[in-house]
Amino acid sequence: MKVVVVSGIWPPDVGGPASHAPEVAGFLHERGHEVDVVTTAWAPPAQPAYRVTAVPRDLPPGIRHLRGAALVRARARAADVVYTTGMFGRSLAGAAAARKPYVVKLTADPAFERARRRGVVGGDVDEFQRLSGARLAVLRLARDVELRRAAHVFCPSEYLRALAVGWGVPAGRVEVLPNPAPRIPELAPREDLRRFFGMNGATLAFAGRLSAQKSLELAFAAVEAVDGVSLLVAGEGDERARLEALAGPRVRFLGAQPRERVLELFRAADASILSSSWENFPHTVVEALAAGTPVIATDVGGVGEVVADGENGLLVPSGDADALAGAVRRFFADDALRERLRARAAESVHAYDRDAVFSRIERALADAIR
Repeated sequence: MKVVVVSGIWPPDVGGPASHAPEVAGFLHERGHEVDVVTTAWAPPAQPAYRVTAVPRDLPPGIRHLRGAALVRARARAADVVYTTGMFGRSLAGAAAARKPYVVKLTADPAFERARRRGVVGGDVDEFQRLSGARLAVLRLARDVELRRAAHVFCPSEYLRALAVGWGVPAGRVEVLPNPAPRIPELAPREDLRRFFGMNGATLAFAGRLSAQKSLELAFAAVEAVDGVSLLVAGEGDERARLEALAGPRVRFLGAQPRERVLELFRAADASILSSSWENFPHTVVEALAAGTPVIATDVGGVGEVVADGENGLLVPSGDADALAGAVRRFFADDALRERLRARAAESVHAYDRDAVFSRIERALADAIR
């Protein structure tokens, strides 16, 4: 097959699609398929074993979108199928112009994400489904056309699949595909990693994009409420300056980190923390568990489909700082609980084998071509 992979972000960007798209592209290349990547970037991206072409992000929005659609079209004309993890409107326009099928990897509600970026709405995804208005209707129409025209739609969670079917995407074309567990490289001993990161005592870790949806101020409040607990934050995003101003003395920012360093951070930490107000199926939850580290998280979106309360982590209601602080306090006060959760963490994501997950994408692409 000749496959065009489309992603709005790409390394060194931080976030789920910036991890997923290169992994899929690499897998397809390893399997002998021709891969061409279209993305956006501030600077020309590194070139792996396949071609990566980026539309400059400093272009004005309208021009950037037209250039992206034209680039997808140009690459798709020489390909068999398009696999898109973002830039759905540009992917639809480019694939349709090239008369090629496309397969979507959905990570959120595109209409909600666009409305939030424009400052039209706040709140979370579930609240957004109940809102009305002309501007929202236009955004929803664009989303529905983009997804209904897709040959196949993958969702990382049953939560998001149910939403997509509710938007009118035929149920037979929407499939749950969990994010794969990373292959853990040979890591240094945990105590050595703790020294490397300067961990002294009870330590939590967060890794991801520093965005509003992560509600990190709740994690900061939980750390502040529990004596002796520190938090290390790996990642970048438009919320960093605000969050640094809010963070207490036991919160330390590490900036953007390569994926192996994130896995080392999780291995070294006592637990990963996720305080998001909305999520789908965050990559970092699977990464932390694969590294053998329990997860303390808010029970939003598809998080509860991978984190089992009392088995490989602890779950609390979203937006409840006291409940999150209580879970952190309980975790560090109960040695038996802490060891039980750590012992079960890695085995809980064994079913998310990389090759098994990506082989399903490969089959869907082949089916789309047929």
